[in-house]
Amino acid sequence: MKLEKQRLLEILRTEGDNDTAQAVESQLPDEIDTERDADALSGVGLDRTQLMAKLAAGGLGTTLSP
Repeated sequence: MKLEKQRLLEILRTEGDNDTAQAVESQLPDEIDTERDADALSGVGLDRTQLMAKLAAGGLGTTLSP
């Protein structure tokens, strides 16, 4: 699954998770591919399950692509 880093940053900051947002901003590419970037996501504290929960809560449905 691919998603824009800026959208993930918006969700993290809205949730008050500024530390994770800062890590995502500095360590991940502008377009995040959850398969390709799985290790980097894990490194900032987001595993696939957590990421999917945040995306669902943040209403990202229309901006995701397979």
